Amino acid sequence: MMTFFRSCFQETDFKEWKLVVQEISRFLKADTAFMNIRPLRYSLVLDLHPDSLPRVATRRSLKLRDAILSSYHHNEVKFSELTVDTFRMLQCLEWEPSGSFYQSSSAKIGQNGGSGSSRINHAQDIADPTLPLNSRKAVLYRPSVTHFLAVLGTICEELAPDGVILIYLSASGRVGHTISPPSGAGTSINTTENTVRNFQSHAMYLDAVTISPFSSSSNIPNPSSRQSKLDCLHFGTRGNGGLNSIYPTDLIPFTRRPLFIVIDSDSSEAFKAISGAEKGEPAAIILSPSCSIPLTTADSSRHHSGSLLTMFLSTPLQAFCLLIGLSGPDVEMDTYNKAEKLLSSSLNAWGLTLATSDMLDPVWAQILGDPFLRRLLLRFLFCRAVLTLFAPSSGKKEFHPECMPSLPTSLQPNASACQTVVLQMANIFGATKKFIFSEGIVLPAHSDVEMASSS
Repeated sequence: MMTFFRSCFQETDFKEWKLVVQEISRFLKADTAFMNIRPLRYSLVLDLHPDSLPRVATRRSLKLRDAILSSYHHNEVKFSELTVDTFRMLQCLEWEPSGSFYQSSSAKIGQNGGSGSSRINHAQDIADPTLPLNSRKAVLYRPSVTHFLAVLGTICEELAPDGVILIYLSASGRVGHTISPPSGAGTSINTTENTVRNFQSHAMYLDAVTISPFSSSSNIPNPSSRQSKLDCLHFGTRGNGGLNSIYPTDLIPFTRRPLFIVIDSDSSEAFKAISGAEKGEPAAIILSPSCSIPLTTADSSRHHSGSLLTMFLSTPLQAFCLLIGLSGPDVEMDTYNKAEKLLSSSLNAWGLTLATSDMLDPVWAQILGDPFLRRLLLRFLFCRAVLTLFAPSSGKKEFHPECMPSLPTSLQPNASACQTVVLQMANIFGATKKFIFSEGIVLPAHSDVEMASSS
């Protein structure tokens, strides 16, 4: 293919097309192993119909009307300005047109994501008039803070009375480049030109090391350190005066509207400061772990596979498999389907538990009637239970995701309901020894899954 492009285009065009092909190849490789198993979008064939969702006793029921999605990590998988994390979140907030994607198959998952001679009928992959309209979405790549705030402000201004806004932000909180203080700081400069230049340089330096008012003095970055940590998210190059940095305080003014916030970052803990500081509407917040668990499968690093929390929220079973060291070619389709059915029924049971709980916070109760937000919340519960019970991260809170406000104790990671589901899932793949369960947690007697050889 490269030879063809070189013969057809000039050298400059060839380099640009080569980059495009490389980006497409990396993007497809990130999900190819599990492709064509289950659509990322909400499917009425596989997911609960909105009319069948359990009723929740709440004074109001909100619907997802708008979403703002932004992801930026150094050397991450992307195509043009669409990153793999943003793509996954974008897809899982869409309706799946009836009959267009999902097809049953009993063959083993191959390198191309599936086998069999049947082909997808693309004529069916069109807007389905029987489905509600999809929510509006703004996808921002490396936005400046002014651009981000302008878009968010416009969305808030136009939000329907029964609407809620989803804010998904995935970026690093670490500073990757040294910011040196101006060499002339603190010295006497005689010329006006040098004085102005030095003042501007000094101002940029101060902006670059300014921290959120919610952070402690121990988090102030050391200019000599190349990996200092700030209480914000970086969506661009470092040392630009914070023009691409988003702080928790930047979001607080917009809490006059209902927000569902997902922060996927090593500095996610800083965004706890939003809870309790809202200006009118308590926010629903999901926070990623501050530390990432190294994955053992080939090409499963952060750069190759995307964020683990985002993967759990969009493709939870795929994330579970990668966590225990399995990739697509290692999984039999029958085994995968069995695990998929178990996970689906378990999440539906957890959803019913939440809907009928007297301890459910109104912030969560008011969004449980929305199929997309409900699914994200239930998948978060699964992610939290798995990472809490996973042996390498057991007892280490920095590896566990969090949510605010808290959810009922009956669905905490160490609750019997959660441990039993994780045990059943691990048992299907023969990975029970990779998790640490409480004494007395056993497989249900009615389970039709034979105990696999644990690894």
